[in-house]
Amino acid sequence: MTRTRLTTVEDVPESGSFLFTVRERDGSEEEVILVRCDDADADDPVTAWRNFCQHETDQRLDRGFGAAVRAGEVVCPKHGSMFDTCTGYCDNGKAAESYLSGVDVAVDDGVVYLTDSTVEYSHDGGIDDEDDEDEGPSSTSHLTF
Repeated sequence: MTRTRLTTVEDVPESGSFLFTVRERDGSEEEVILVRCDDADADDPVTAWRNFCQHETDQRLDRGFGAAVRAGEVVCPKHGSMFDTCTGYCDNGKAAESYLSGVDVAVDDGVVYLTDSTVEYSHDGGIDDEDDEDEGPSSTSHLTF
């Protein structure tokens, strides 16, 4: 199994996210967030999700300054749908009955590794897309905490 070191569990914010970019098999890039999973029954203390809401795939959960995470849920900044940090499941709002799209990671001795064979690590942070810099948010109802 190929694995790439991403960060440490300690460096994943307790009420935010760690953003990184992966390259898909077709060469396209995709943003991924690492969030803490505080469920005592969970296998690992962090989980990784593709950085978009299931209701609108162009809506990023982490817009470059950390996803809003409250009470074990990632909050969509546009509509307020809340996704469980451990399972990715949403039971409310416009994204109700959906799951975030996961990316495989593993934790070994406090270090987080990318282990998903469908992607490869590109870099920390989001996709550098100069065309989007002047566009602003896709909604005026963006939530931050």
